[in-house]
Amino acid sequence: MIRIKLSDLLGKHKMTQAALARATKIRPATISKMYYEESKRLDVSQLNRICNVFNCEISDLIEYVSDDKQKP
Repeated sequence: MIRIKLSDLLGKHKMTQAALARATKIRPATISKMYYEESKRLDVSQLNRICNVFNCEISDLIEYVSDDKQKP
């Protein structure tokens, strides 16, 4: 399973979803889907813009979690 850690980054940087949407020019609905880990697809250019805003690595934004480590 791929985990999107956008909520962690927003909390760490004390930024709202709306502020991130404005800073990245990504639709608020798309940011919301990423925040709640409901996204079916991730756009590389959007990931790039988010990493630019937070000055982070892609591994700070997404991670792979083995199916064995998921909650039962």
